[in-house]
Amino acid sequence: GAAKLRSLDFAERHGYIKGTIKDIIHDPGRGAPLAVVAFRDAYKYRQNKSLFVAAEGMYSGQFIYCGKKAQLTVGNILPVGIMPEGTIICNVEAKQGDRGSFARCSGDYATIISHNPDEGKTRLRLPSGTKKVVQSTCRAMVGMVAGG
Repeated sequence: GAAKLRSLDFAERHGYIKGTIKDIIHDPGRGAPLAVVAFRDAYKYRQNKSLFVAAEGMYSGQFIYCGKKAQLTVGNILPVGIMPEGTIICNVEAKQGDRGSFARCSGDYATIISHNPDEGKTRLRLPSGTKKVVQSTCRAMVGMVAGG
């Protein structure tokens, strides 16, 4: 399937969910490698696999955490409003729940410039140099895209 973030569910909105990187694969026609991440299914006994654009420093067997309560370490996915200013992020959502649209090319990253907690907005600097304001609830992966 397409390389996207997990669809936004209860576990990510309120806590976090742990996934294991099963494999890091090459995708023809794409410079950046992809990570195959297995999550436990929240509703029945099985594993759900998702494809993420791999961040620099990911390795197979690594645990990554997605959600509001996840820690700020490379590969984890959390809302931009929770990360401090100056954080290097990739695979950023433009709108909440769109599963990642900015800074997905190999070696790319966006930087968090500032937060506006009153309006619930966050300013980012995108790889092109433009500054963009997104909702603080939009998710992003910590780190820069691998394969730079």
